Amino acid sequence: MTRAFVFPGQGSQAVGMGRELSDAFQIARHTFQEVDEALSQKLSSLMFEGPESDLTLTENAQPALMAVSVAVLRVLEREGGVELHKAASFVAGHSLGEYSALAAAGTFSLADTARLLKLRGQAMQKAVPVGEGAMAALLGLDLAAAQEIAAEAAQGEICSTANDNAPGQVVVSGHRAAVERAIAIAAGKGAKRSILLPVSAPFHCELMAPAAEAMAEALANVELRGPTVPVVANVTAQAVISPDEIRRLLVDQVTGLVRWRESVLFMKEQGVDTLVELGAGKVLSGLAKRIDREIAGVSIQGPADIEAFLKKVS
Repeated sequence: MTRAFVFPGQGSQAVGMGRELSDAFQIARHTFQEVDEALSQKLSSLMFEGPESDLTLTENAQPALMAVSVAVLRVLEREGGVELHKAASFVAGHSLGEYSALAAAGTFSLADTARLLKLRGQAMQKAVPVGEGAMAALLGLDLAAAQEIAAEAAQGEICSTANDNAPGQVVVSGHRAAVERAIAIAAGKGAKRSILLPVSAPFHCELMAPAAEAMAEALANVELRGPTVPVVANVTAQAVISPDEIRRLLVDQVTGLVRWRESVLFMKEQGVDTLVELGAGKVLSGLAKRIDREIAGVSIQGPADIEAFLKKVS
């Protein structure tokens, strides 16, 4: 069995996430305390108790999801003696999950990762006034068809593909009116259905350029170490280990296409047959099967999942 450890993105958050981990494992409690201290914010209380409206704010959801992912990994390391560089051939994360992957692989400290994600969330929200942008999932279409639809829908505004998640699941992002046009066009071009996503900003498109500038400035002032395990970058769907290249790709990622489908297929070509999703939700382990039936998806969220996984690897 050859594994990659993967880390979820925004949308996987839920009130109560991380609470069982915190109750069961001291290392998880310490992880959440470390993030709280880095942000000078009681983020763990928001994760455990809500309210949901505050947890789903981009600036809170991003560091919160990362904290749960890193807590799961630290429990595996402490309780099961799992060593990342031996247990996984690659790490990868979906959008903000790429930061979780980099924290897991030691490129960023936990405190720096939390602060970067808080800033990233704030910068993304600030880049476009609420209501001016939108994102929509076009279901039943491949990337090429979605790109054509986005180009046709733009009509002088921004509309582009933001996430290539799996065969038949591509997300477009941009000005609200353009995204609404894309939904209408997609209906006439074979889409099974199209859904406006409940997000507060149009991520991964050119409207995020101000956020990309903010991240370039922030990343220039943070120490990056070479990852202990190669990281498969969202925007290239290729493995990267150079800190300078990682820094550049993280800036590109703010406005660029998340090439998740291609990232998973790249890892499969390198021999990976199992994706182990660490943290909240089961989105990525679910997508694994849709991308390639030969790839197994495993989700590790709480103590029971950790126990089951450690039995397999021991």
